[in-house]
Amino acid sequence: MPKLYRAIAEYYDHENEHHAVLRQDVPFFLGQMPSRPRRQAVLELAVGTGRAAIPIAQAGHRVVGVDYAADMLEIAQRKRDAVGLGDAELSLARGDLLRPRYDLGARFDWVCVFFNSFLGFPTLEQQDRVLGFARRHLKPRGRFWVDVFQPDPSVLARPVSRGMEPTLFHVPRFGRSVLKTTDIRQSPESQVQRVTFHYTWLDEHGVTRRERTEFDGTYIFPRELRILLERNGLTVEHLWGNYDGSPLGANSPRMIARCCRA
Repeated sequence: MPKLYRAIAEYYDHENEHHAVLRQDVPFFLGQMPSRPRRQAVLELAVGTGRAAIPIAQAGHRVVGVDYAADMLEIAQRKRDAVGLGDAELSLARGDLLRPRYDLGARFDWVCVFFNSFLGFPTLEQQDRVLGFARRHLKPRGRFWVDVFQPDPSVLARPVSRGMEPTLFHVPRFGRSVLKTTDIRQSPESQVQRVTFHYTWLDEHGVTRRERTEFDGTYIFPRELRILLERNGLTVEHLWGNYDGSPLGANSPRMIARCCRA
């Protein structure tokens, strides 16, 4: 069985804040939304700590966020409350997208999954369940939005990559600065990557402490993404390669798809 992604919740925002993607994806998404009606109903899958959901709600939209991790949702609620939003603007629900017949009892103008979160479902069965869930929750004229990286052949060519992307970040809640590195082990026969995050810090006595988390992710090629979407009743209306609105090309870092119901 693949191992699903489970972040260290108090690390998540701080370890990822250096990614330019996280300053660009929500403004680009908001720029694609129609001006009328001004208030749209948005469902975010894998909402995590509310990193994307909160600014979408602050832009005037009614947002529901779903995640299976209670500790991530606790942080999302804390952040939501701190900026003066309430449940009427951003509702947070704990739920498993892979559970058969799971339904929120509402339909949305947009269903979204940001920042590679879709790739945390590495099997075809899991991907079909997530896309089926998304389609079921769309209004008839609703739109599905998915944003993932375009695979880098140079990374895929290495069976094992170690010590990638060294990042130093501070965790105020714990009063510690943490060094993070990433290892990736490829399983090309199943198109799965075992990703391990290594964390190292010094405690108050100067003793080195270590922690790690690991999970299975996948990667998707452009044609494969279209096939996955189409077989789950979603038609790609537009496919961008970056947040500047450029079309997808061979060297594009992202694959950003806006889809309608087929």
